[in-house]
Amino acid sequence: MRIVLTALIFVGGLFFLVTGAGFLIDPVGSAQSFGIAAQGPTGLAAIRADMTAFFVVAAVCMIFGAWRRNGDLLLVPAGLFGVALLGRIVSVAADGTDPGFWAPMAIEALCVIVLLVASRVLPHPQT
Repeated sequence: MRIVLTALIFVGGLFFLVTGAGFLIDPVGSAQSFGIAAQGPTGLAAIRADMTAFFVVAAVCMIFGAWRRNGDLLLVPAGLFGVALLGRIVSVAADGTDPGFWAPMAIEALCVIVLLVASRVLPHPQT
């Protein structure tokens, strides 16, 4: 089970790293796939900075946490995706949904579950 979790988290981390790089290189195109539109240079900067930071930090923690089998590192992306999921749940109540709304929620929920399980299953470093 540890090998499957390690591989799953490592591959997921690579996917999120590519996603983060996409926001850094092409914020307009990447933002459109998330239903976001920038308004001027400040909006582009916010998308480029915030979305890149979110995905790259999650990805780096996932990759290094899986590689080193460090469950503590996996709590960082679990927290990030958990807060993102909470924001989407609030949006369901406040704003409603559209047809593409549920897929990101499912991905975030799955990431939180897998990362929390892995944080307990993968061995922690000796201190």
